[in-house]
Amino acid sequence: MTLPTLAELRDHALRTVLPAAAFALACCFTAGAAESAPSVDTVIEKYLQAQSAGLPGKVTISLEGRGTSALPACDAPEAFLPPGAKPWGRVSVGVRCQAERPWTRFVQAHVAVEGSYFVAVRAIDAGRPLGAGDVEERTGDLTRLPRSIVTSAAELNGVVTANRVAPGAPLRKELLRGVTVIQQGQAVKVVAQGQGFVVSTEGKAMTGAAVGAVVQARTRDGRLVSGVADEEGQIQLAQ
Repeated sequence: MTLPTLAELRDHALRTVLPAAAFALACCFTAGAAESAPSVDTVIEKYLQAQSAGLPGKVTISLEGRGTSALPACDAPEAFLPPGAKPWGRVSVGVRCQAERPWTRFVQAHVAVEGSYFVAVRAIDAGRPLGAGDVEERTGDLTRLPRSIVTSAAELNGVVTANRVAPGAPLRKELLRGVTVIQQGQAVKVVAQGQGFVVSTEGKAMTGAAVGAVVQARTRDGRLVSGVADEEGQIQLAQ
């Protein structure tokens, strides 16, 4: 049996081992490039997540219809919302590609916001202050409810119903108003507070006001001042 010479071994390596290694290396580079290029779905989802930060609930994003399947290929797609559009409910998301032949397409998406809201437990007549037994908290997709839905219990403090509310109806901000604590023409205390001092005087309310509303009053010396009505029916001057 004749052993191969060094020259024959070198030629064999060049014909078999090196091409295989080069092919494997090329595959690695190709796979790495594919992994580094973000999918359009990922770009849209990350964009909508950033735009919906701060919404009152857990955000879930889904693409509708054909999604991104019909879009041309793009190495660096960019997502955007049309002017005036908000990431709330069903929305059209723009996708643009700055390629050799630039293109822009729109994809339908749904931004669901799972959060808490409040409904009337029983019928509540107009002008009635809300009590603890009048409402209950529920959870659901807020985007499928009126945009003015009440989502915080703090919004129900010190309010009365402006209209009759049916049992099971979601509470909306336009159905509520603050309890009037100052009546027009009423004598009121006008208070100014600062660091280390409190000064008060008497005045006459020029308008009625609910808690937290801005109201004007005329003091005994004839000055017209403006402040905020507090829960005790006083006017707190801004500092």
